[in-house]
Amino acid sequence: MWFDESVFYQIYPLGCCGAERENDFGEVRHRLGLIEAEIPRLKELGVGAVLFNPLFESERHGYDTVDFFKVDRRLGTNEEFKSLVGKFHAAGIKVVLDGVFNHTGRAFAPFREVLEKREGTDYRFWFDINFYGNSPYNDGLDYANWEGHAELVKLRLENTDVQNYLMDAVRFWIDEFGIDGLRLDVCYLLPPWFMEMLRRTVRALRPDFYLVGEVIHCGNFQHNISPERLDSITNYECFKGMVSAFNCDNLFEIEASLTRLFSSQPWALYTGKRMLNFVDNHDVVRAFTALKEKRNLLNLYTLLFTIPGIPCVYYGSEFGQEGDKSDFDYKLRPFIGDIDKSAHPELCERIKTLAQIRKGSRALCYGSYVKATIQNKNFSFVREADGEKIVVALNIDGNDCTVRVEEAEGIDLLTGQIRNLNDIYLPPFSAAVYRKL
Repeated sequence: MWFDESVFYQIYPLGCCGAERENDFGEVRHRLGLIEAEIPRLKELGVGAVLFNPLFESERHGYDTVDFFKVDRRLGTNEEFKSLVGKFHAAGIKVVLDGVFNHTGRAFAPFREVLEKREGTDYRFWFDINFYGNSPYNDGLDYANWEGHAELVKLRLENTDVQNYLMDAVRFWIDEFGIDGLRLDVCYLLPPWFMEMLRRTVRALRPDFYLVGEVIHCGNFQHNISPERLDSITNYECFKGMVSAFNCDNLFEIEASLTRLFSSQPWALYTGKRMLNFVDNHDVVRAFTALKEKRNLLNLYTLLFTIPGIPCVYYGSEFGQEGDKSDFDYKLRPFIGDIDKSAHPELCERIKTLAQIRKGSRALCYGSYVKATIQNKNFSFVREADGEKIVVALNIDGNDCTVRVEEAEGIDLLTGQIRNLNDIYLPPFSAAVYRKL
């Protein structure tokens, strides 16, 4: 499918466009042009799909939705977003939205009616309401929320009216905007039958529609990657493994995860399935900030683009953007105008090269994973599919090393040089990606 062969690029629209932190529900601001201006650059970078975090009307950060049918007025109008999607499609870039189905904001109209009419409205069945309790907002009633956050009101997905409302919203997003996929927020809380309902809904309109679930916890979610449910899930295990392995000079850590998830062993969890891979996103510390040895940033992205799964780059990180989780995570979601696009040009070039390599490689998009060599500070592995073999080697140390893989020659896709794969020399903080000849 198109998503298996794409490089994804994640954008947090409210942050990227410099929207106000609080929605005053006043005049419409027209900011989506800031994202449109990035399309030529993203196409040149090799992006095949853009993943937008929430952009529908909300109270603050987007995950507290108040209207599933209206683009947040801090960004623009429905018509402007429809035009933006069309511009992405014209550039050959798919568009995936964030589907927030587990909860809403307190200003969501059905919940406001419950606060006003209490037992006098059928909307009370849309939520888990305790009319004998009290909320942190002193509502005179209490309700289920998302993980203790009272500003996020949990929906009762088993309610037929809620199901109809949400499926109508999804059909509207496809029919009106022409979107190509959805990321399911807090998918680990969504029941399997809801994923199946969603799959039936989107398949009726778009057989190639992409569904990826956000799975923060590292439990076994493999049964939900199936034709009846999801195409993919977020790969938090390898995200944590990559950053930690680089910072601890212990590549055994990430290799163990890759073997556990993708090897040919009968107990491997996700062999033949493609997870959405990343080194940072809107919820975690930026890769440049997290990485202790900044010279390994090129190695980190080389690994991201060559392990099994679909690589996703978070906006600004291709320029080495910094960001930590202080200030309520707002430093993770900067205004596009505040990002220094001239910083770290070598990283942009490496990502562009890796995107080109991956686009033309069946082995990197669909291939098997086999560990070749492993030491604390150097590591090599082989990807293979349809007669194509790719060898990847990394050195995260300040000293050079030699990695011995097999008796063969190959072309170094990063440099264009032909080398003997039995004797791969790696300078300090370097990587090699070979196609076997």
